[in-house]
Amino acid sequence: MATATERATTLADDALPPDVAVEMERLNREAAPLHIWLRTRANAPQKTPWPHGADEPARIPPVEPVSLKGPPPLHRPVPHLWRWADIHPYLLRIAEIAPLEFTERQQFLLVNPGLGGALRVTNTIRVAVSIYKPGDTAPTHVHTPNASRTILSAEGGYSTIEGERCAARRGDLILTPNGTWHGHGNDSAEPVIWMDVLDWPLLEYLDCIWIEEEDPAATANRPVPAPDYSKRLYGTGGLVPRFAEHRHGIGQGASPMFHYDGAATMAALEALAGEEGCPYDGILMEFTDPVTGGPAFASMGYTAQLLRAGEATLPSRQTASTLYCALKGSGYTEAGGVRMEWSENDIFVVPNHLWRRHANTGDGNAVLYAVTDAPLLKAIGQYRRQGRTRAGDVAPLEG
Repeated sequence: MATATERATTLADDALPPDVAVEMERLNREAAPLHIWLRTRANAPQKTPWPHGADEPARIPPVEPVSLKGPPPLHRPVPHLWRWADIHPYLLRIAEIAPLEFTERQQFLLVNPGLGGALRVTNTIRVAVSIYKPGDTAPTHVHTPNASRTILSAEGGYSTIEGERCAARRGDLILTPNGTWHGHGNDSAEPVIWMDVLDWPLLEYLDCIWIEEEDPAATANRPVPAPDYSKRLYGTGGLVPRFAEHRHGIGQGASPMFHYDGAATMAALEALAGEEGCPYDGILMEFTDPVTGGPAFASMGYTAQLLRAGEATLPSRQTASTLYCALKGSGYTEAGGVRMEWSENDIFVVPNHLWRRHANTGDGNAVLYAVTDAPLLKAIGQYRRQGRTRAGDVAPLEG
């Protein structure tokens, strides 16, 4: 369950009609055992937007010395699976009782049971699941955290990033890098659902969170790229356009390709299903920055992983944490002695340092999408990975 401070900045009851606020609180109490937190408002900004505004007020230290009463409690994330069949009904209920007309968000956040109620799945990653009904439009905004959308619906809805419209279909990965103006909506006939992943906890720890909403009058004459411009620009493997400006917005360290096509990703995985693959990962593909070949974000990396029918990987562990979403098939993942049995749209997390192994228990191929903070660990020289051989020996692994 979320802490009192986080509840105050996450669920803005004063913005809701009294009867809706009461129902939301009831639903939150009911959903708490599932380790999700229902919300209808964005977080309050913590800093003045960097490009403009007055200086931050001076921080005056307290006059009286602080009395140290001992170290704060230490919370570590634990392996956990959020079963889609359990959590999905709450998303539909939020959309039913809290229309976007007087809210900013219709979503719930995943809460790792090992983190003392904090709204995060690891100490660097936050995850929400959002729904947009037909006709919904969220305000265009910009913020410091990197974010992504993994589309769970068959189709429908869209995101706009720096004016580029990205139509959403199942399996698509849509990036909204730090410092880029972006918005979301749904002009289709059916609701659209996606998983939001942000490096919010990392930026929050660094005291570097700010959010700003767009002033339509100030941006009315901004050039608008053609739909799916970045996907067409960068989406042909092995070819990088040298005539284009690769940086967008005021952010840094992010891929200029905003939209990774889910159907193309699935086709690429299926085309390689006959290869030997990796004993620790099966068939693993990484979503990369097409200009540098590096990770999509400096703080988070994204992969798509195919496990053949009956395939079970050898155990491995790493100093990075990983979030998974099952896009296809069924199976289980063992991590730290916990067995998490997953099927389509289930979401689960494997914290750092824990031995993990995956198994496909279905009749066909299974596909897992994953998000990891490995790029961050590599940047500070703290990434390590090991695997167990079939003989049981422990050996260092690359990547």
